[in-house]
Amino acid sequence: MNAILTLVAADPNTAALTSAHFEKAREILQTKGILPDPVWLSDDKAADIIIADFPDTDAIKTLRSVMETDKIDVFTTAPGNRTKKLLLADMDSTIVAEETLDELAAFAGLKDQVAEITAKAMNGELDFHGAIRERVALLKGLSTDALEQTRDATIVNPGAKTLVETMKSHGATCVLVSGGFTIFTEAIAEQVGFNHHHGNTLGIEGTALTGEVIDPILDKHAKVKFLDEYCEKLLLSTEDAMTIGDGANDIPMLEKAGLGIGYKPKQTVAESISNCIIHGDLSTSLYAQGYRDSDIIKN
Repeated sequence: MNAILTLVAADPNTAALTSAHFEKAREILQTKGILPDPVWLSDDKAADIIIADFPDTDAIKTLRSVMETDKIDVFTTAPGNRTKKLLLADMDSTIVAEETLDELAAFAGLKDQVAEITAKAMNGELDFHGAIRERVALLKGLSTDALEQTRDATIVNPGAKTLVETMKSHGATCVLVSGGFTIFTEAIAEQVGFNHHHGNTLGIEGTALTGEVIDPILDKHAKVKFLDEYCEKLLLSTEDAMTIGDGANDIPMLEKAGLGIGYKPKQTVAESISNCIIHGDLSTSLYAQGYRDSDIIKN
């Protein structure tokens, strides 16, 4: 079965993508029978070639390693149905730079303690439900002012608006799905331009956190459920969807979508998911879908 290999340079001004990079790919994948010359999606930045079959895990690791020096990301996709009609994106450390719960914990002087739990949970070392309840319990009594200050200080990652606005302009529905909290997902969804958002709900009494997460907790299973529900609602298949995230709780939705991309992935994601943005920004995922520069709305 033919596949498309896409290479994308993070910064063509310092390390441009060239035909030589595809020659290296040919050497690595020589048994895969790479067929034609590159089709350029963006000068010096992104191009496709057709290969005879999908590379195995070892070949992907080798490609990533060889392309590391020039900060080039590697993607393999099916030739058909490349431009997706549904985007489901994680929020923390994906659409935004921070883990918002860690930043919130800073107001209680507990950022390091909470961040350590977060890191283990995102790498799949802890149960997600237990980890989120433990972290939120530490914040009992924290003023809701801290929620607003955390929300206002949250930084959107480069390429997020370009990704969402470009996909929407080509008819896609864009959904933010987060194990974080709705006070943050609502603001970020509006800022970036998502059509819909979903997150967990913090317990609040008066002007302080209760230290509780309101059931049901949105976890990795809920993310897959939202993927299925939006596909059904929009009369799409999961092959029509792209998902993107960084942590272990994103892996099921990354694996189920037609195109699942790990963004600056935790180790467990990088080892599980073939398509990862390691060097570039979020707009890199547009080239993985076959978009050309002329199709992309720059921000």
